[in-house]
Amino acid sequence: MTRQTKPRTQKAQLIQILSRKAGADVATISAKFNWQPHSTRAALTGLRKSGYVLDAEKPGGGKPLRYRIVDKTSVDAA
Repeated sequence: MTRQTKPRTQKAQLIQILSRKAGADVATISAKFNWQPHSTRAALTGLRKSGYVLDAEKPGGGKPLRYRIVDKTSVDAA
């Protein structure tokens, strides 16, 4: 029997966070990985370049932009 474990790589963890229905904002991702905001945005760009389609949604009310994965076209295993 296999047990589901936490993703080991930061990329796999980032994909897991962004795959959730609500997605995540830059501040949340930065805090989770202890990254600077520009590093977080670079990681998002890296995912886009590797074939992930990201949606950026502005919830309104002064809340920050939220990102989530909407499609995985021609993506290699994380």
